[in-house]
Amino acid sequence: MPALLLTNARLAGRPDRPVDVLLDDGRVAAVTPAGTSVRESAGAPSETVDLGGRTLVPGLWDAHTHLTQWAMVRQRLDVSAATSAAHAASLVRDRLERAAAPTGGTPLVGYGFRWATWPDDPTAAVLDSVAGDVPVVLLSGDLHSAWASTAGLRFLGIAEHPTGLLREEEWMPASPRIVTVDDAVSDALVADAARAAAARGVVGVVDFEVSDNLTAWRRRVAGGWDGLRVRAGVWEQHLDAVLDAGLRDGDPIGRPEWSDLVTQGPLKVISDGSLNTLTAFCFDPYAGVSGPDAHGILNIATDHLVPLMSRAHAAGLRCAVHAIGDRANTLALDAFEASGARGSVEHAQLLRREDVARFAALGTTASVQPEHAMDDRDVAEELWPGRTGRAFPLAELRAAGVPLVLGSDAPVAPLDPWTALAAAVTRSRDGRDPWHPEQRIDVRAALEASVDGRPLDLAAGAPADLAVLDVDPLAAAAESDDVVELAAVLRAMPVAGTLVAGRWTHHAL
Repeated sequence: MPALLLTNARLAGRPDRPVDVLLDDGRVAAVTPAGTSVRESAGAPSETVDLGGRTLVPGLWDAHTHLTQWAMVRQRLDVSAATSAAHAASLVRDRLERAAAPTGGTPLVGYGFRWATWPDDPTAAVLDSVAGDVPVVLLSGDLHSAWASTAGLRFLGIAEHPTGLLREEEWMPASPRIVTVDDAVSDALVADAARAAAARGVVGVVDFEVSDNLTAWRRRVAGGWDGLRVRAGVWEQHLDAVLDAGLRDGDPIGRPEWSDLVTQGPLKVISDGSLNTLTAFCFDPYAGVSGPDAHGILNIATDHLVPLMSRAHAAGLRCAVHAIGDRANTLALDAFEASGARGSVEHAQLLRREDVARFAALGTTASVQPEHAMDDRDVAEELWPGRTGRAFPLAELRAAGVPLVLGSDAPVAPLDPWTALAAAVTRSRDGRDPWHPEQRIDVRAALEASVDGRPLDLAAGAPADLAVLDVDPLAAAAESDDVVELAAVLRAMPVAGTLVAGRWTHHAL
């Protein structure tokens, strides 16, 4: 790839030291004071771009996505604002009145509802009252449940159901009817979503799509994938194919001559449910809930989890274990210790304080989604009373030296690292006071947790994966003592350009 010279750039937090940055052969070849001579490794650069004093940072990563689902959700009915079952049904009715109903038995699919604190129950009858014979299937914001009309249940292959609200193991077997599309459609939607992510400074994602990721990404690579970097996770049901191919963590999953942008990612395991579905596995019961599932649900027993992780570890794969409730997190750390595996706990939403120290001792990464704290703050206060001081304990994790990475869990939250970063820094959204502000982290820490371990001060030899910003986030934080104002600035961060391996994937200079 021809060399590219970026002139008159500024590094984050260093407005008084403009630099020129030479990119060559997919790497940062040199960083020198602006206006000084740059030694080109392959002759004069073929292109020179004056950044006009804009801020240059390592490109951002989203450490937890379901990329195909996010790509599909971008086309679906958003019911995330619903405050009741009746409100959600009214959004469905409005959509059916605005646009023609799906034909050929295809359902109207929506996403984003969070029912745990609604004053009324989400039932098939509520949706039937506005949709009639039109199949309707709404996916919950956490993807752990779905709510269907009577016709929607039939579409899912369910003849009868007492309520129409499908939770956890009721929903997962039926989900492929909704969450899969033709390969050509899927690939086009994913490519479009990748372009949108690049416009927010994203250079890479970890993709935990619940499907045969090896087959899907090999197909996309063979088709000329040139978007984001992708680490493609693998689920237990597809692990044999990855092991049979001899793939280890970080190996390109296609032919090297096709692309090295897509590599093998970790084994993904879901150990418990979610807060909003009342299935995150906790030491204490949910407030107002009794019975055998009052503490939530454990989806995988330890005596199965440990040998599974050991097998993946022996084959050179990292492990990513979903754990939201505090008891699930304890068991996940037990499994990392027993198996010797390396990797991450995904979510780490509610932690006992002694387990924060265990994260650090084991070197286990806390892969967190700060925007979930903004989504869940009210329901957490209701269902986990007296416990929310240790929910999303980012400051404690950081202070303990726990490796920390940020993500979205898209489509649970938008695939936008500035949304996650703003939530981590301010614990505020929509003008509200910060929620447990003692767990805030500063902008530098949040940015460091969003750039895949790269130093913010660009160095020669690093991948030429960069984002060009119109606002210096470190300077914005230093200049603002208003949390609400800073949240708004970070969420709206203007991105002027994004480069992957020295190639523009977004250019708005």
